[in-house]
Amino acid sequence: MTALNEDRIKKIAEAFTGRDSDPVCVPFGNGHINDTFRVTINAPEAPLQERIFVLQKINSTVFRNPVQVMENVLGVTGWIRLRLEDAGLDPERRVLDVIRTLDGQPCYVDEDGECWRAYRFIRDAVCYERAETEDIFYQSAVAFGNFQHLLSDYPAQSLYETIPDFHNTPVRLRQFLDTVERDPVGRAESAAEEIGFLRSRGDLAGRLTQAAAAGHLPLRVTHNDTKLNNVMIDRETGKWLCVIDLDTVMSGLSVTDFGDAIRFGASTAAEDEPDLDKVHFDRHLYEVYRQGYIEGCQGALTDSELQMLPDGAMVITYEQALRFLADYLNGDVYYKTARPAHNLERARTQIRLLSEMEQLL
Repeated sequence: MTALNEDRIKKIAEAFTGRDSDPVCVPFGNGHINDTFRVTINAPEAPLQERIFVLQKINSTVFRNPVQVMENVLGVTGWIRLRLEDAGLDPERRVLDVIRTLDGQPCYVDEDGECWRAYRFIRDAVCYERAETEDIFYQSAVAFGNFQHLLSDYPAQSLYETIPDFHNTPVRLRQFLDTVERDPVGRAESAAEEIGFLRSRGDLAGRLTQAAAAGHLPLRVTHNDTKLNNVMIDRETGKWLCVIDLDTVMSGLSVTDFGDAIRFGASTAAEDEPDLDKVHFDRHLYEVYRQGYIEGCQGALTDSELQMLPDGAMVITYEQALRFLADYLNGDVYYKTARPAHNLERARTQIRLLSEMEQLL
């Protein structure tokens, strides 16, 4: 941060902590969408457990109505908290805790109209970018399955659709094909092979939406970004604690949550690995995650949902390839990038994974 930016972030933090709190703010995490900071309060009278929290600017380009995002977050976290308390469990480290501003609001709007929110820092916990062990991946599966279990009776239809058609794969396909046709920044020729592959798998796009329309897949509360790094793991025990990053919580299909976790976690390489020889779909890790997810759900899933878990993995991998490649063709306007072909490389990893899923699932 520049000195000016640092002063600005400090002022924003004080909306949650007060002017005498002397907050120190440093960049935190490596998410694609929101700007995140860890804030430490130096005021000696502040309780130790309240001296550290996470401050985030909600990306208004991605989330056009941050107030609705926060209403979804408050509804879901409040529900989980009550379910945990009813089960006799301490919710302190088991669910995100929204810190309100000094005037009682769930977020703070700065002079530029940007929306900021704060979460209490989860102590003695870590999140992983890669599954360093099978057990870490298994723990994340149980965590996301438990998320389904705890919210199995939540009125999913009451949630705001914060990103319209987020996992509507037929819509994503149409948007992709439109981008290919327009080729707004002249990149289509450099991705001709990838475009051809995704065109040839167009029948995948409607597989889940058609099953839902036929009544085979029920509407549920879904996280919609079930990456391993959105689960907090206890640093000492190695056991899962809670699910984080709830901005994309909406109504949806359980199999899409499962599929997103698989396309990210059952890969032998990073999501943006440029060397495709390192990228493979690991069927064993798929089974590890499937077992953990089903265990965590505690019977919440129907037989149809269980049967369509492999379809969820393939459709969401296909969808993510569409999204990465569309963003590349649009000039990298959605995902943060570190190099010119970053989104193209991301799309290629998803295409490689889908190719192998088609053979192994």
